[in-house]
Amino acid sequence: MSSSEYPEYVRQNVANWTRANEEYTDASAARAWARDEITYGIWGIPESELQVLGDVAGLDVVELGCGTAYFSAWLAKHGARPVGVDPTPAQLATARRMQEETRIEFPLVEAVAEDVPLPDGSFDLVVSEYGASIWADPDRWIPEAARLLRPSGRLAFLRNSTISMLCMTLEGVGEQLARPQFGLHEIEWPDTHEFEFHLGHGDWIRLLLANGFEVERLVELYAPPDAETHTHYKYVTADWAQKWPAEEIWVARKRG
Repeated sequence: MSSSEYPEYVRQNVANWTRANEEYTDASAARAWARDEITYGIWGIPESELQVLGDVAGLDVVELGCGTAYFSAWLAKHGARPVGVDPTPAQLATARRMQEETRIEFPLVEAVAEDVPLPDGSFDLVVSEYGASIWADPDRWIPEAARLLRPSGRLAFLRNSTISMLCMTLEGVGEQLARPQFGLHEIEWPDTHEFEFHLGHGDWIRLLLANGFEVERLVELYAPPDAETHTHYKYVTADWAQKWPAEEIWVARKRG
């Protein structure tokens, strides 16, 4: 699928991420690529604490919605063989520049997570860290993840928690419900016209089971006791996230 054939929500999101890459993502890429430890979310909770992925050495991994591909770079540092997939040329250009600077090299593919031009059963692990997990249509990218995985391969994705999305407004995450959970799926933000996709837990379980997965873990991420509100991700405060999970990681395994 060429960029001109992308659905409207993809084209709008690519435009937003192109602007974001110019404004701040490109400048922050070097810091992200320099880190060695795999961490998750706003407050950088380490993999060594959560044990979500385990030992990735020798695994074939595809990251769906890789952006500047720092997560894939972390995986490569831990011995994995990653492939990064993203529809935004500007972010992939940043990733290629970082590969030249760091000598950490792996394939980068310009494509949407809903239609990945890679063979069936090519990977042991599919990951998405705030990529396909919120900006791709789950009814299309979850089947693609299943197709890409080998039998008994794993899927792990990080997203905003359902409770945070139910309380999210343009001013940030509050302590009152802002939208119904019934029918939760596609959200277009009126300020940026960016499209996101969010499901309730029951719908996630239904979708994963329907595509041949067994859910292994749901890890709800809270802000640590000493956390401070992030200087960039101000939409959720540390105080709020110490009371409710702001983010969550799903781990599922494709049935053999």
